Amino acid sequence: KNRAGICRIGITVSKKTGNAVQRNRSKRIIRAAYSAVEESICGNWDFVFVARGKTKYLKSTDIQKVLTEQLLKAGAIKK
Repeated sequence: KNRAGICRIGITVSKKTGNAVQRNRSKRIIRAAYSAVEESICGNWDFVFVARGKTKYLKSTDIQKVLTEQLLKAGAIKK
């Protein structure tokens, strides 16, 4: 939780995941998944998302399902 009054995100991708094109694709996929879930987040949070090696091969809808589950566990999304 934060006191900034807004939700903020940070996305990190290691160079081990591939070249610049693949790293940027991973970041775009995570950003798209977050934007689909963003409206259901209640409260002010700081999130840091870490892209893994398989992220570049997935679609944003796949990431969105996992993201929703994890945010439910964290208490950022209420059912």
